[in-house]
Amino acid sequence: MLAAHGIPPLPLRAGKVPFGNCPNCVDNACGGRPNMKTPGPCSCPGVCHAWAAATTDPAVITSPAWATAWRRAAAIAYHPGGAGLTVVDLDDAAAVAWARTALPATLTVETTRGEHWIYRGAMTSRNAVRPGVDVKSLMAYARWLGHGTGAMAPLPEAVHALAVKEPSPARRAPQSLTAPLRGHKGDCPHRTLAYLERGITMAVQRITEARSAVHATVYRTFLAVLSTHGRCGCLTDTHVNRLFTAAQAKGESPRHCTDAWANALTTLGL
Repeated sequence: MLAAHGIPPLPLRAGKVPFGNCPNCVDNACGGRPNMKTPGPCSCPGVCHAWAAATTDPAVITSPAWATAWRRAAAIAYHPGGAGLTVVDLDDAAAVAWARTALPATLTVETTRGEHWIYRGAMTSRNAVRPGVDVKSLMAYARWLGHGTGAMAPLPEAVHALAVKEPSPARRAPQSLTAPLRGHKGDCPHRTLAYLERGITMAVQRITEARSAVHATVYRTFLAVLSTHGRCGCLTDTHVNRLFTAAQAKGESPRHCTDAWANALTTLGL
């Protein structure tokens, strides 16, 4: 078992996404557990808060709520940062070829389209640090795909540099957003539902018309939608599904959509 080796596991639903939060934690009502930067078990009875739910506590893992989640799980993930690890997620052959010339050899795990390079040491996570490359460590989760091959190397400065380099415009949050998140309890500043519908339609069109830098365009679009509509609670699952569907039609995976949405929420402090 992963937990016995100090690796905090987490069950995933189909599509490689976490289980939903419990009713007490919907819309971050519990006080922001996902925004905490230190690993540790969630205090809720269910499998809440994505990466923050990952735990090595046997009492939690074997609890009735978790037992139900394990039975329904389509895959297993883990919190690399909670185990003192960093995963360089290489999504395609081009990214793997780059890593072989730019990074020191380490423990390698094959994925569906590429490889996970796992280093000893934790750091800040960041997606899309270069084409086809994500860095997953603190406040992130990675799929468990086996023990891999090779010897694990210490986390190199070259990987640190990927996460601290100047961020692209796609990851800069609008500076005017300073109000706290109100979720569904705040007053909606939009006068008509047509305003929201027009915004979602324009966002879908922007993603659909992207001819290059699709990953960055998806993130930037998610960020724009959330900056306008994410604080008053007017967004519904139907709206979000329209955005995800448009992104996946351009080749984005469900995981990339989920990561981009979560990163946009974090950037905006939602």
